[in-house]
Amino acid sequence: MATTIAPTAGPKIRTRLPGPNAQRVLAGDQTYISPSYTRTYPLVAKRGRGVVIEDVDGNEFFDFAAGIAVVSTGHCHPEVVSAIQKQAAELIHMSGTDFYYENMITLAERLSSIAPMKGPHKVYYGNSGTEAVEAAMKLARYHTKRQNIIAFYGAFHGRTMGSLSLTASKVQQRRRFFPLVPGVTHVPYPYVYRRPAGTEARQYAIDCARFIEEKLFKTTLPPEEVAAIFVEPIQGEGGYVVAPPEFMQELRRICDQHGILLVADEVQCGAGRSGKWWAIQHAGVEPDIVCIAKGIASGMPLGVTLTRAEIMDWVPGSHASTFGGNPVCNAAALATIDVLEREGVRNAERVGRHIMDRLRTWPARHRMVGDVRGLGLMIGVEIVKDQRTRETAHDERDQIVQLAFERGLLFLGAGENTLRVCPPLVVTPEQADIALDVLEECISIVEKK
Repeated sequence: MATTIAPTAGPKIRTRLPGPNAQRVLAGDQTYISPSYTRTYPLVAKRGRGVVIEDVDGNEFFDFAAGIAVVSTGHCHPEVVSAIQKQAAELIHMSGTDFYYENMITLAERLSSIAPMKGPHKVYYGNSGTEAVEAAMKLARYHTKRQNIIAFYGAFHGRTMGSLSLTASKVQQRRRFFPLVPGVTHVPYPYVYRRPAGTEARQYAIDCARFIEEKLFKTTLPPEEVAAIFVEPIQGEGGYVVAPPEFMQELRRICDQHGILLVADEVQCGAGRSGKWWAIQHAGVEPDIVCIAKGIASGMPLGVTLTRAEIMDWVPGSHASTFGGNPVCNAAALATIDVLEREGVRNAERVGRHIMDRLRTWPARHRMVGDVRGLGLMIGVEIVKDQRTRETAHDERDQIVQLAFERGLLFLGAGENTLRVCPPLVVTPEQADIALDVLEECISIVEKK
């Protein structure tokens, strides 16, 4: 069945924001909900279809954040909803830790068929991206019998204690949580737009990888004691920064040479968002372990650690999860893969190219747009105070996001000063044009201040 999206001329704002019903919810949130959540603007969602979110006051927004890159098939895709309903009426929980059920195997077979490395494969199920990363950390240490891990500045791998130890994007995420898990070393990620002046982009990318071998391994970290290198092929929270192919290829060479596992964190950039099933495929590199979550189940909580089969050699009791691989979440994932395989991945590449064709002209037309980068429907627009100095414009970026919200467009920031453009993978070119028109208007307003 082809995806159908209700026709809409664009966002429809009917009340002041936040509206009266939203204000009531916000008051309750202030009373009862943890203040640790980072709310960018007062959206109180009620229902969603495709790219459209309706709030509790009847305002309609275009969601170009996709629930933080999660609703890959759009909000409440009918095939995903049907799969959830059917499974929920049959079996909601049995715990794959202690028992068996068929769709754990069915989903594993589907994931194996689209894996970015040669099989055979094995799968571990959790409930989120951070759990997929935690499992990969433990498995890497277990399999290699080594204790150290390398990660990158700008990385976001999650907030639980193990994955937080890999995360290096914002100091607030770590503040007052030390000591973290020991044995993690951070190294530079190839942020090409912010490379040193006079440095050629390709060589800079290669040098970032070789820093591991030429500096780290010769001074502070014996390579034979490193279990894994964890890398996002496209950094998410770090600013939608795309790793050049040369960098990824050098990482693969270093890992092969020293018996180190290469772990691709595809939690945000995977599941078709880049225009291929996995962002690492753009570099022609095969990882040893892939961490999957977010868009793989269209909003249902599912995390997956997918490995080459010989790596997953731990014994019963080494690691498990009560809810991981829940039957309803697995059913949602199977339906999601159907939609993405049929149309979503191809559409991400097609509409992503359409968006980039428009955005790549913006640095020449907007003095605050320093860089536009991305793959598929994972695109970053970096906002600067001055294109020559590339001084970051954090507050101005936030003002643009707020203005867009007031006009019915949902965007989120990434990194210190980047706007992320990551709509559902079923977005149409027409919807993209509406969103970009609004975004460009908001940038122009802030530029005039």
